[in-house]
Amino acid sequence: MQAAEGREAAFEQADCVTLLDSTAVSVQETGSGSFAVYKKFKVQTMAGGVANHVIKYDYDPLTAFAEFKQATIYRASGDVVNVDVTQACDYAAPARAIYWGARQIMLDLGRLEPGDVVEYEIAKKGFTYALLAGPEEDESRFIPPMRGQFYDIVPFWVSEPTVRKVYQLSIPQSKEIQFQFFQGECASSMYYDEGRKVYTFAVDDAVPFRREPNMVDLFDSAPKLMLSSTPEWKDKSLWFNKVNEDYGSFEPIPEAQAKVNDLIKGKKTEMEKIAVLTHWVADNIRYSGISMGKGEGYTLHNLKMNYTDRCGVCKDIASTLISFLRMAGFEAYPAMTMAGSRVEKIPADHFNHCVAVVKLSNGTYIPLDPTWVPFVREVWSSAEQQQNYLPGVPEGSDLCITPVSAPENHYLRLKAKNRLEADGTLKGELIVEAEGQTDASVRRVFTSGWLSDWKNTMEQQLLNVSPSAKMTSIDWGKNPKDYQAAPIRLVFRYEIPDYAVKTDDALLVKPMVMNNLYHSVKSFLRIDTSLEERKYGFKDACSRLVEQEESIQLPAGYGWDVAEAKRSDVSSPVASFEGSIQEEDNKILLKQKLELRKRVYEAADWDGFRKPVDEFKSYGDYLVIKKK
Repeated sequence: MQAAEGREAAFEQADCVTLLDSTAVSVQETGSGSFAVYKKFKVQTMAGGVANHVIKYDYDPLTAFAEFKQATIYRASGDVVNVDVTQACDYAAPARAIYWGARQIMLDLGRLEPGDVVEYEIAKKGFTYALLAGPEEDESRFIPPMRGQFYDIVPFWVSEPTVRKVYQLSIPQSKEIQFQFFQGECASSMYYDEGRKVYTFAVDDAVPFRREPNMVDLFDSAPKLMLSSTPEWKDKSLWFNKVNEDYGSFEPIPEAQAKVNDLIKGKKTEMEKIAVLTHWVADNIRYSGISMGKGEGYTLHNLKMNYTDRCGVCKDIASTLISFLRMAGFEAYPAMTMAGSRVEKIPADHFNHCVAVVKLSNGTYIPLDPTWVPFVREVWSSAEQQQNYLPGVPEGSDLCITPVSAPENHYLRLKAKNRLEADGTLKGELIVEAEGQTDASVRRVFTSGWLSDWKNTMEQQLLNVSPSAKMTSIDWGKNPKDYQAAPIRLVFRYEIPDYAVKTDDALLVKPMVMNNLYHSVKSFLRIDTSLEERKYGFKDACSRLVEQEESIQLPAGYGWDVAEAKRSDVSSPVASFEGSIQEEDNKILLKQKLELRKRVYEAADWDGFRKPVDEFKSYGDYLVIKKK
């Protein structure tokens, strides 16, 4: 009853309500589809009119064509306005870093008033893809890369209350299709019609999906439909391998061979060779996607183009690494992956990223991602752990998943030795050490920033603690840009006047390591742990180990109430925390160890995650140092 009342309220209070959202797809034997996209909505407020007076639709001219077929406005007054769809604009879509000629069509409906109802239809021909495609000339460009195969991924979540949402698929009777509706329910049917099979999926009275902070991608939590005529992932793996081998994506060139020979010279183990090649490609191929036209898509740019241009998107950076590895004597291939969400068992192409796999001497494949590891001390970014990928290997492969990276691979260690004076001044030394993804975050100013900004950026960390902080010295080692040499180590020395809050008989002081220090690295602190429960999974930046120690020498004549001392030990399968704070020889000693063992967590992990994190945060309270 409450759910029904909530839905009714959502419809009544919405600025705009969708009356019908319908997509009908007719698939040909080639796998090409003709899409009829129909939508009808009612404006309920002025804000709804402003938000919906322009209709936009994205498409890629290399693989599809789209146009407005009709648009009609039914005024609240009873007037009917037939919008002139010949005035629709077709223009280059906004782009950043990837310039492949994507386009948008746009139709301006003019002023809309509360009570107006709008209906429009868009016709699209071609196919939908998540990553790329290999076009040919004329009508053949609408045929999908795997000729004869069709798939679609249909989000069934809505951004505004929707009376009815429908997806209908008509395919030749000779084609088989598998499908599954995830994270929700729908009404479905299938019937035969003049030698074709017609599948219909519908949801009534849908309301906007309620998000949670830091939740997993909507594709992993909200209702969606997935369909595919491809029997299994192995079929797509074999095709992905063949299309790139046939194209010659990884053919060697003399100038690149000379570079490879120079890079691996003196490297003794296979992992040393793999690492030096991965990092050179990661650091030297700029991310900027330019279209090569006919060959764009699943056919990866060849080495001649990539090595000459020194730029490309993920597939081109991965392709360069594969070529380098092969020239060094390794067996290497491309792999498709989905950044940001999981890939389901249904072999619909849910991929938006390309990586590499290399075969080790023991016969196992490991993934490499040069796109995500520029200036990172890993060959596979642990910001991508628990992520599916599909290798395009000659023997074919099922879906794989990247493992969880142990927290100690991404440690952050802060060790402060401080002295508090009676006037509230704090003086001391801070040592910062980090590894893995945490190293990359701490080191970023040295690898990506201006040399002139290095000192200011270091000082800013202290200013985050107190605007009165003065950095007296900073030691960042011989060459902090050389991220492959060793984990980062920084040594700060500082003085912070008025750090403690003074009263007549006490000083109030917060442990420095808990006072906004390197919070940009402690991404887990940006997850709202005040939520009592979660319905959906959630994500952190990476698995991580945080170890913090601090000693505070108290001024003569002051002491801390030992009754305030405490110890903590909170543990679960996904996270744990150990901590203590005590007084010894007129010093306050703080120790903390927080382990976060995943990047992607299930909703059931919530208590096991937030309790250790909350206990960690509890050590950031002010300490009352009283006169004796």
